[in-house]
Amino acid sequence: MPELPGVEHHFIDVRGLRTHVAVAGSGEPLVLLHGWPQHWWEWRRVIGPLAEHYRVICPDLRGLGWTDAPPDGYRPEVMADDIAGLLDRLGVHRFRLVGHDWGGLVGYQLALRSPDRVSHYIAVNTASPFLRPTPRVLLNGVRVWHIPLNAAPLIGRRMSGSVVPRWALRHWTYRSAALTSEDARIFLAQFRDPARVRATVSYYRNIVRRELPLLLVGKYRWSRLTVPMLVLSGDRDPLLSTGQMTGFDRWATDLRVESMVDVGHFPPIEDPDSFVARVLGFCADPADRDCVTPDTVLG
Repeated sequence: MPELPGVEHHFIDVRGLRTHVAVAGSGEPLVLLHGWPQHWWEWRRVIGPLAEHYRVICPDLRGLGWTDAPPDGYRPEVMADDIAGLLDRLGVHRFRLVGHDWGGLVGYQLALRSPDRVSHYIAVNTASPFLRPTPRVLLNGVRVWHIPLNAAPLIGRRMSGSVVPRWALRHWTYRSAALTSEDARIFLAQFRDPARVRATVSYYRNIVRRELPLLLVGKYRWSRLTVPMLVLSGDRDPLLSTGQMTGFDRWATDLRVESMVDVGHFPPIEDPDSFVARVLGFCADPADRDCVTPDTVLG
């Protein structure tokens, strides 16, 4: 377990799932949900500055980091229940929420299903659940070649355990110097555990077999996002185009979209100062939101 000043680590049983969570700061809760192939360490450059304003809560999703890797349950809805149960155990009802990549899919579930609990939601480099199968969307599908590779029979475990995570960290990071060799080592170490490799295969098999087909036939066409929401994307993300993250204004009552310049798939790692500024600006109380911009936060 890597250490970070000011961060406490807890292991909490959530309906039989031993869940790791890193916590820092005090005040109103701000929940950060990481993506793949990462864990709570994804937030290491932003935890300190955010903890000056909030109680920052960084869980490891099931199957990643130091949370248990059971044989099943790798669906966004189940993982949303994991996070809701964890927050119940921590005594947290209402919270601000940031989700990146897979954590973003989980975040959408929480925002759609529990708008009474989520006061603000920021989806970072995450596909929209309102994605429609337009020719452009289908053409952009070649960007996510890692999904069928991780999910493939026979070779999926080998690809998920070494080749694809290493490739993803290197090639999805536009500002390559931002991801240190030590960071990469910490992220990749989890894939020495066969249970976590199987978890990754399960993540992506579920995407191929269940989530994508349901998404493309309009699973969420009757849903509506009522919480204030920001879609935040790196403009150099080779994985997701802006169109795959946006374009659902008619399903959202309060939606903003911002792009981070010369940033790839990992904004909190590649440009932590700007990331923190945008989170603080958006998550300010409604009366103050329009008065707080990235420029004013950065000074």
